Amino acid sequence: MTAALQPVIVGAGPAGVRAAQALVAHGVRPVVIDEAPRWGGQIYRQPPAGFERPKRALYGFEAGRADAVHSAMAEILEQVDWRPDTLVWSAEGGRLDLLSRGRMGTLPYGQLIVATGATDRVLPFPGWTLPGIYTLGAAQVALKYQGCAIGSRVIFAGTGPLLYLVAYQYAKAGAKVVAVLDTASFKDKAAAVPAMLRQPALFAKGLFYLGWLRAHGVPVHQGVRLVRASGDTQVSGMRWRDGNDEHELACDAVGFGYALRSETQLADLLGCRFSYNALQRAALPERDGAGRSSVPGVYLAGDGAGIMGADAAEWAGERAALALLADAGIAVDAARVATLEARLARTAAFRHGLERAFPFPADWAAGAPDDLVICRCEEITAGELRACARDTGAREMNRLKALTRVGMGRCQGRTCGVAAAEILAHACATAPQTVGRLRGQAPIKPLPFAAVARAAGEAS
Repeated sequence: MTAALQPVIVGAGPAGVRAAQALVAHGVRPVVIDEAPRWGGQIYRQPPAGFERPKRALYGFEAGRADAVHSAMAEILEQVDWRPDTLVWSAEGGRLDLLSRGRMGTLPYGQLIVATGATDRVLPFPGWTLPGIYTLGAAQVALKYQGCAIGSRVIFAGTGPLLYLVAYQYAKAGAKVVAVLDTASFKDKAAAVPAMLRQPALFAKGLFYLGWLRAHGVPVHQGVRLVRASGDTQVSGMRWRDGNDEHELACDAVGFGYALRSETQLADLLGCRFSYNALQRAALPERDGAGRSSVPGVYLAGDGAGIMGADAAEWAGERAALALLADAGIAVDAARVATLEARLARTAAFRHGLERAFPFPADWAAGAPDDLVICRCEEITAGELRACARDTGAREMNRLKALTRVGMGRCQGRTCGVAAAEILAHACATAPQTVGRLRGQAPIKPLPFAAVARAAGEAS
């Protein structure tokens, strides 16, 4: 092993695993940190030990890739410093602050690969806080990790490739999928076909999911607008609008989401420079084609730096590791570098097609009623955000946060930040990129009081 170099990788999804594999192949022993007890990330999440099920049942078409990622990490486990069940909750001055199994700690680093992945992009609708309503990601976690459905009659709503994947996974597992409600229209998808044909295998999978759902009697409604979830103590139905007509279906659970958004808080705390990405309608940390960020020694890989999908995450993780090695003076295979970069370029073109097929509902803010809860942690409504913009002249997200407390709760804006920015931009009659983004704050995720108190006691 190359003793002088011990990089840290945050995230053990496809990007983190392939980065670790590349480093080990060059004689480097990295530290690999992940919040989960087992590697694989969200897309290839493994069930708890002792609850294993056939990979084909868990991952469908992706069973082979999931197994390859799982096996790759298993094969190098003795050659990495593996830190499961560990949250990186802050970073500053070449040091990571950790929470591992109830205990606080720190870890210095010289080189760092950030592979923090993505989470659901949430746009609320009336009734979204009712029990029984989950994000698509949460619905998928329940199925993969626990083998449980979120309900016995489930509606999936929103837009994005994940919408159809999760609906298919639920129906395939035997759950009753009442309907799929897609805010993107058939016209959107048809216009995107030429770009999506750049990755014909992925395009074919998408067509298969849609066709399979319809062939098995799952109604798929496209070009809809979600109106309201009904229910008192539990969701009991969903209303939506199709043109001028309103419809309602009974259900006992809803999974919803509007594609994915990158988890960028750690990159923000590390001081990475951000710029607005119009395609993904988000501010993202800047990186070059190899994954180098604006901060020397910090590399970005996978969906945490821009949504590209699991396959591209593997390639980006390996590419970032090769960049790290080259920067440290270790020879790398130039042909392999060229292959990875070519694959990533093809995927970027395909992503343009996906974003066109499943567009962000740009009229969402205009239709959000004043009493719609945007920040459920602090119970801030769309009307309160609009009033703040009107009465105080707030035109920037961090100013809005200071005046209303939006994004100050447990989620630190991870759930409500996208919607709040859309509301503010609409209220100010400006583009979303002009209102800025919520700055990352430590802790990235909530810390238990017991761990903080224990650390304080040990320090004293």
